Amino acid sequence: MDSQLFVRDLLAWYETDKRDLPWRKDADPYRVWVSEVMLQQTRVDTVIPYFERFMDLFPTVAALANASEGDVVKAWEGLGYYSRVRNLQQAVREVSERYNGIVPDSFEAMTSLRGVGPYTAGAVLSIAYGKPLAAVDGNVLRVISRLHKIEEDIAKPATKKQVEAYVSRIVPHDQASAFNQALMELGALVCTARTPRCESCPVARHCVARAAGCQARLPVKAAKKPARREHYAVLLLRRQDGSLAVLQRPDKGLLRGLWQLPMVAVEDAVASPDEIRQQVQGCLADYGIAESLEVGGVYTHAFTHLHWTLRVVRTDLLDGATGGDWIFSDAMDRAQMTFGRIFQIILQQWASDPESRPERKGGEQLALFHD
Repeated sequence: MDSQLFVRDLLAWYETDKRDLPWRKDADPYRVWVSEVMLQQTRVDTVIPYFERFMDLFPTVAALANASEGDVVKAWEGLGYYSRVRNLQQAVREVSERYNGIVPDSFEAMTSLRGVGPYTAGAVLSIAYGKPLAAVDGNVLRVISRLHKIEEDIAKPATKKQVEAYVSRIVPHDQASAFNQALMELGALVCTARTPRCESCPVARHCVARAAGCQARLPVKAAKKPARREHYAVLLLRRQDGSLAVLQRPDKGLLRGLWQLPMVAVEDAVASPDEIRQQVQGCLADYGIAESLEVGGVYTHAFTHLHWTLRVVRTDLLDGATGGDWIFSDAMDRAQMTFGRIFQIILQQWASDPESRPERKGGEQLALFHD
C-alpha cells in the first residue's frame, strides 16, 4: 500500500466531510482532554450536551481542580463510568500543582497523570499540540485491521502494538491533529463495526480486506466472558408527605458514592406480579411496609461484567415505617443528589405523574448500557 497516497486521500475526505463538533472549535488541550475522556465508551451524540454543560461549569484547569468532587460528579450524572471523571479531576489537580495549570506537552508527563493512558495522551498531544503521535482507539483499530487485513485478535496487546507502530510510522508530522481525527472519524462514520460503508469510503482503494471481500468479518475479536446476571426489585417507597426512600452506595465498588433507590434481590425480575409481590413482601415486613405493592416495569442495565434486571415495586408507607440505611428525600433534595443512570430513569418515570409511566405509553422495557 502507498502510505503517502492513503494519508492524502484520508485527509482530503476529512477536510470536506468532518463533523462540526464543539471540542473541535479550538484546540485548547484541556477541552480536548475533557472530550476524549467523555468519549470513552460513550456515543458522540450523548456526549455533546454533557461536554457543553461541563465546560460552562468548569471552563479551565483551575476551575475543575478547585471544584468539589460532589459538584463534578453531579455534572457527569448520566454519562456513567464515574471513575473517568474522578480520575480526570485528580489528574487535573496534578496538572495544577506540578505544571502551573498548563496541560503538559510531553508523552511521559501526560502518561504520568492519574488515569491517562497511551491513547488519551496521544490524542491530546497530537490534536492540541500537533505532536506526531499515534492515538489508537477502537475505531482506529477497526480501520487499520481492515486496511491491512489483520487476522489476529485486536484485543491482544501484541496486535494493538502492531497497529500503534504502523500508525506512528505514517502519521504526517505537519498534520498529526487532522490525521488522527480523520482516522477516528472514518471509523465512526464509514468503516463502522457491523455494516462498513465501503461504497462511500474515501480510502477503499487502499483496503486489503475489501479487495479480499472479508471486511465484514474483521476485526477479529475473541468472545467476551458472559456477564454475571443479578435480579432485583427496585423499591419506590413513598411517605404521606410524598418523600421517597433513598440510600447512598458505599464509597468503593460499583457506582461508588452515588445515590440509589432501595433494592431487594429476587429470583426472577420478570416473574409475574404476584410472584414479585410474594418475594418482596417478606423482605419488607420488618419495616412496617404497607402490604399493597404495585408491581411495575422491567428494566435492564449492563455494566462491564455485570447485568442487572430490575423490576419496579411501588407502595405508600404506613405510619412509622423505617428503613436501615434509608433516608427520605423530596424532589428538591434529590435534584442535588447524584444517582446512577438507571435510578434517574426510574425516578423520572415512576416517582411523579402516573400518566407518564411506561406501560401507559405502550411499553415497559428499557435497556441501558453505561455506568
